[in-house]
Amino acid sequence: MKLRDVLSLAFRTVRSNKLRTGITVTIIAFGIMALVGINTAIDAMKQKFTESFASMGAMGFTIHYKDYQFFGRNDEVTKEKKGSKKNKVSNSKIPISKDQAELFKKNYKVPSKVSMSIRGGESNIVSMGTAKTNPTVQVLGADEDFAELNGYKIEAGRSLNELDVRSGRNVCIIGSDLVKKFFGNNPESALEKIIKINGIPFRVIGTMESKGASIGRSWDNVAITSYNNVRRFFLSSTPSPFSSTPSFSIQVKVPDVNQMDYAIGEAEGVFRTIRRVNTTDASNFVIDKSDRFVQELLTNLAFITWAAVIIGSITLLGAAVGLMNIMLVSVTERTKEIGLVKALGGRKASIRQQFLYESIIISLLGAILGSFLGILIGNVFSLVLSTGFVFPWIWLILGVVICTGVGILAGLYPSLKASRLNPIQALRYE
Repeated sequence: MKLRDVLSLAFRTVRSNKLRTGITVTIIAFGIMALVGINTAIDAMKQKFTESFASMGAMGFTIHYKDYQFFGRNDEVTKEKKGSKKNKVSNSKIPISKDQAELFKKNYKVPSKVSMSIRGGESNIVSMGTAKTNPTVQVLGADEDFAELNGYKIEAGRSLNELDVRSGRNVCIIGSDLVKKFFGNNPESALEKIIKINGIPFRVIGTMESKGASIGRSWDNVAITSYNNVRRFFLSSTPSPFSSTPSFSIQVKVPDVNQMDYAIGEAEGVFRTIRRVNTTDASNFVIDKSDRFVQELLTNLAFITWAAVIIGSITLLGAAVGLMNIMLVSVTERTKEIGLVKALGGRKASIRQQFLYESIIISLLGAILGSFLGILIGNVFSLVLSTGFVFPWIWLILGVVICTGVGILAGLYPSLKASRLNPIQALRYE
């Protein structure tokens, strides 16, 4: 028989056993759905994390007084494990003061934009009239360049300016969550209105576009005022989970990515002098590139990817066993038919191909269904994160390749068994 005839016969056989085919296709589809769906969701998470944390791009870095991580142990524990008790104490006990941050901003001569900021707690209440928020609003104290360097875009009004910072007047810019809470979908109406943060009145001078949320935190449930106001009003509030001691952070953005290493080296040298670190001692501060958190999160997401691969592989292994069993039953049911084909001159290769193609067709039908369901489920997750549509080409191709392999492995033994049947015994089989 020609290849076209063998394929046609295989398709007709698969179509004639709808229930058996449907059950097997469903089992295979679940394995591919787990593989494609979980990894589609992970791709959406990667996209969201990249947008949220890498707002300064590859050209920025931040100076902290203490290292911290979103997952795993912080830098203090790492140093303790290495036995560097001196470094541990210096890194965890000396916060960055306002004077040190301002002195760095004044003395740092590398062409760049430098911003300083301090956290005013994440358990603040914002009110206006009788309406008020839950105690979940984050207050940030910053200078005039903070919003730009941290990816916040002004939607209405203006950002802080140098006079706002220097005078410490009670003005603020607010995130889109607060705008919607008090002013609906009209950011312009928020301008020049008076809101109260923990009972302290502030005049709204600007509103910010939405940045979305990640790892359970909304970047829009925020109010930004000058760092002088935060030091005056909010440092007695609930401390930041990143640090139990009030400390300034310094953000630096250089105009050219090729200057990053030079800029970081200069920044460390300048700040070591300001912090009065001896030449033989380790720095009592940490410098992070802006994409550091993204890389850390993506590294942890790799474990979820492997979990999806393992789950999908176990499901597909069960599907392969089930498919092989079905093909063996099919060989038994069609023994007489096989004997007739052989008696009429059918070749072993044609019979072997027919059963092998049937197995591959069933596997590929499962791959198509599973891929469709996986993309659908994964992009439901992307809608929740407000990211774009994710189409995981690599995982789709991998799913098709895996299913083809499953079909070949599951159909190989039944097809060999069918092709080796004795035609006389097959014709006499009842």
